[in-house]
Amino acid sequence: MTLRFVSGPPLEPRVTEGITALWADVVNAGGAVGFVPPVTREDVRPELLRYLNGMAEGSVRLVAGFDERGEVAATAFLTLNSHRLMRHWVWLYTVMVHPSLQGTGTGRELMAAAADAARDLEGVRGIRLTMRGGRGTERFYASCGYKEVGRVPDAIRVADGEYEDDVTMWMTLH
Repeated sequence: MTLRFVSGPPLEPRVTEGITALWADVVNAGGAVGFVPPVTREDVRPELLRYLNGMAEGSVRLVAGFDERGEVAATAFLTLNSHRLMRHWVWLYTVMVHPSLQGTGTGRELMAAAADAARDLEGVRGIRLTMRGGRGTERFYASCGYKEVGRVPDAIRVADGEYEDDVTMWMTLH
């Protein structure tokens, strides 16, 4: 299935509800996007609202992948830096591909679309992301052009007595 990627799609209810459903589906399938399973749509909705507020303020950009029915099947959020010495790079957050599309190349397409969206931002020269270590995603992001630039062992607490590394990766845009 080929998705149509859009940077800054209109935020109509179908899109926002689609992102909420996608987020819950990804977390419940084991995805490390800010929650541990199980979650409901209501659990993730406040986090989406933070992104939507950032989009309204102009500090966040959404890159979304839509399937042939127009449903949201992939997302990534680019967040601009407000610090005057760091405005030349953006954060990449909440990279999600619907579980049914895992392993189909959709993740690489999403990452390429996010990089293209970042290149379109004036003066942006790099993308920084963080993730939970030890899940194989380091290899995925490396294959998309990112390199690991930092790791804090056991910085993310996912359950009592269960910790994962916080990994920082960087990609220079050309």
